[in-house]
Amino acid sequence: MFASRTNWRLEPNRFAQALEAHRRSGRKLFDLTASNPTICGFDYPEREILTALADRRAFEYRPEAKGLLEARAAVAHYYNGRHGFANQGGTLETVDPERIFLTSSTSEGYTYLFRLLCEAGDEILVPAPSYPLFEFLADLADVRLVSYPLLYDHGWQIDLPCLNAAITPRSRAILVVHPNNPTGSFVKPREGAELASICAERNMAIVSDEVFLDYAANAAAAPSFAFENTALTFTLSGLSKIVALPQMKLAWLVVNGPDALVQEAIARLEVIADTYLSPSTPIQLAAPALLHLRGKLQTQLQQRVAANLRHLDDALSGGSSLSRLDREGGWYAILRAPASNDDEAVAVELLERHSLLVHPGHFFNFDRDGYLVLSLIAPESDFREGISRIKSSFAA
Repeated sequence: MFASRTNWRLEPNRFAQALEAHRRSGRKLFDLTASNPTICGFDYPEREILTALADRRAFEYRPEAKGLLEARAAVAHYYNGRHGFANQGGTLETVDPERIFLTSSTSEGYTYLFRLLCEAGDEILVPAPSYPLFEFLADLADVRLVSYPLLYDHGWQIDLPCLNAAITPRSRAILVVHPNNPTGSFVKPREGAELASICAERNMAIVSDEVFLDYAANAAAAPSFAFENTALTFTLSGLSKIVALPQMKLAWLVVNGPDALVQEAIARLEVIADTYLSPSTPIQLAAPALLHLRGKLQTQLQQRVAANLRHLDDALSGGSSLSRLDREGGWYAILRAPASNDDEAVAVELLERHSLLVHPGHFFNFDRDGYLVLSLIAPESDFREGISRIKSSFAA
């Protein structure tokens, strides 16, 4: 009766079972996986947000396949002052609103792109480690994911020889997460140039997920793939991380590259987008005001990330079997821990014995045990107590 593409293993694993048991127990949980900013104690400008959502024009339905022009113009304005990999320090570039498509989420944007680029059984190259959502999106689109490794050696880098070796005649795109979730690593300029060259030569596309682009560890703005012209490129982002409003459900994709390919992609995407017409009118009308508010919200998140990171580094500086891997952005930290057991077992023990919730590394497709992933936007008091508990656990 049911399609094989949805034949997932739905029984809860050890980690999920332990978490459910802990929640039933009623004990306080120190959640260092918290990545939903709306429940992490940030101060939202409620009046401005509610005012933006109260536009009376929302009573009129004006469907546009790409999304309302004023919302797309606001997204284009978001890219003002940024630059691409090939033009760092050069003339400022702009994004054409006509090359922007609004979606209800980046997940929906991926669905558009997988359907645009792939026949059933075609392949998308994805980084490892990376976020596990891609597997479900690929299953639903009848697409096969092929991993390429990120290597850690004084920082993260793409294993370009392995990436090249993973390409087959059925490869349709290389997906990058910039910066990566959870490693926090940005694609380097030389890597970006190599990816563009590979894709242009092999008639493949680049798909760049840039939801964490604004959360660089240093003050300099990171380059965006939204200005790439060598290969057909799709850049995804949205309000979820940029404005810390995941519940508002508005995202976008930017189409760039050689003009002939761009125009063909836009024409086909318009049919796909017109079939769904998913972004709601109120959120599209509110988009300019909400994007204008991003500075105040991002400042709070950056301050929280910095404070928790300082505490983590101070806690590890006195001698510990734990170490923190380098990061360049995002809002996660990766701990390297003694691999005396598999990561899931370690996470379950921390949960059951210390009421501490962390992500095991295998959740993000690490290729070996010995990694734990922590959210740096968790409330500071919870984060400090959590770090104390994880230190005591590994000191025992």
